[in-house]
Amino acid sequence: MKTRTLGQLTVSSLGLGCMGMSEFYGDGDEQESMATIHEFLDAGGSLLDTADMYGPFTNEKLVGRAIAGRRGDVVLATKFGNERREDGSWVGINGRPEYVRSACDASLQRLGVDHIDLYYQHRVDRAVPIEDTVGAMAELVQAGKVRYLGLSEAAADTIRRAHAVHAITALQTEYSLWEREPETKVFPVLAELGIGFVPYSPLGRGFLTGQIRSVDDFAEDDFRRRSPRFQGENFTRNLELVDRVKELADQKQCTPGQLALAWLLAQGEHIVPIPGTKKRERLRENLGAVDVELREDELQQLDQLAPTGAVAGARYPDMSPIDT
Repeated sequence: MKTRTLGQLTVSSLGLGCMGMSEFYGDGDEQESMATIHEFLDAGGSLLDTADMYGPFTNEKLVGRAIAGRRGDVVLATKFGNERREDGSWVGINGRPEYVRSACDASLQRLGVDHIDLYYQHRVDRAVPIEDTVGAMAELVQAGKVRYLGLSEAAADTIRRAHAVHAITALQTEYSLWEREPETKVFPVLAELGIGFVPYSPLGRGFLTGQIRSVDDFAEDDFRRRSPRFQGENFTRNLELVDRVKELADQKQCTPGQLALAWLLAQGEHIVPIPGTKKRERLRENLGAVDVELREDELQQLDQLAPTGAVAGARYPDMSPIDT
C-alpha cells in the first residue's frame, strides 16, 4: 500500500477504523474482527484507529490482542476525553490534565503497548483551556508514552492555540461526500500549520456504500437508528444522493464506496481516511479504492452531485459536544 504523511508521521494511505468491531453498529464477531485487522496489516496497512470509549474500553483490548507480536507493523492511534463508566454510561467530556495522564496509562495497559503513536483528544472540553489539556499531552510525549498528538472535532481557533503549545500532527473530523464542512472551517488552518487530516466516517456511516436502503437494515441497537440523517424524509432525500454517486461508480466500474474513498484521497496528500469495518470482505472492497483514479471532470461531477449542505439532517442527535 502507498503511504502518506500526517505532519511528520508516515502512515498507510488508508487507515482502519476499529470502533464498529465493539459498539454502535450492532453485534461484533471478535474472531472476524481480529482477522480483519490482520488482513489489513498483511495488505500493507498500518494506521489502526481506536478510542478508550469504544465498548467502552473493550475495543482497545481487542486491538491490543490483534497486534500482539506485530507492534512494528502498526501506527497505533487512540483517543481520550469522552469519559464513560464500565457499564457504558456517560460521564462527560474531560480534558483535565490529571485525567489526560490517567487515561493514557489506562489505554497503554489495555492495548498492551509501551507507547501510543498518535494520541487524540476525542472532544474538546470547553471547561478546560486547550493549553492545559495539550500541555498535559505534551508531557506524555516527553515521557515517551506518546509519539504524536492529535485533536478530534476541534475548531480552527482551538487548533491554532493547541499547536502553539505543542505540534499537532493530525485533526480527526467527519468528512466525506456526505459531510463537507471541514473544507471551509478547518482546512485553511491545517494547510497553514502543516497538520494532517484524518476523516472518520468517510463512507457516511456506511450510507455511501449503497448497501443501506432502509432503516430496517440496521440492528436494533445500531446507533444509526437514532441518527437524524437516517430518519424519515431525511433518509429518502439522502438515498437520492447515494443513487447519483452509484451511477458514476457504475461508469467507473467500481463500487460507490470505492468511489467515495477515491474522492477523499484526491482532496490532498495530507488526507488519510479511516473507513471502519468488522468484515474482511468489506475491508478488501475499501482497499480497492486506492486503485481508483478520478479525472478532473469526474471530481467536478462529484462536487456538483454532493456540494456542502446537500445531505439532509444533522450529523448527531445532539451536536452540543462539537467544538465550533
